[in-house]
Amino acid sequence: MREAIKEVEPNLPVSLIRTQIEQADETLRMERLFAKLLTAFGLLAQQLAAIGLFGVLAYTVSQRTHEIGIRMALGANRSSVMKMIVVQGMVLVAIGVVLGLAGAYVLTRYLESWLNLKEMLFGVKVSDPLTYGLIAVLLSLVALVACYIPARRATKVDPLVALRHE
Repeated sequence: MREAIKEVEPNLPVSLIRTQIEQADETLRMERLFAKLLTAFGLLAQQLAAIGLFGVLAYTVSQRTHEIGIRMALGANRSSVMKMIVVQGMVLVAIGVVLGLAGAYVLTRYLESWLNLKEMLFGVKVSDPLTYGLIAVLLSLVALVACYIPARRATKVDPLVALRHE
């Protein structure tokens, strides 16, 4: 490339030759870094939320061991106990998802008017329903797994041991 340029114009200084792909990569380097960091922090927040939900439900199950034992002694089967614990956790998740979606919508509208987000989001609308929906479903699935583990533990409560405990 340098030789071809020297043949056409010998006095033209050629110092930095890059391909168009290299130029585009250099131009978008910071945006890609921000996207990767936001993704990493989003995943970290999701995991912290799942651990927190798991902890709350595990604590609730440990506090309700006596009640679960009484329910099982009176004839409740394991699936109904599991369903009770999972439904309790998923109600919290549903409230959180609805409040989170509403807050995200309001916040993105505010930021869209305050910042010029249309230049930052390449080909994605600020209020993209597919993105909101996928994130809500993903968070709900992770929360379902976080609810399932304490619920499974609750089904293993022996009614006799739970009733003798107190």
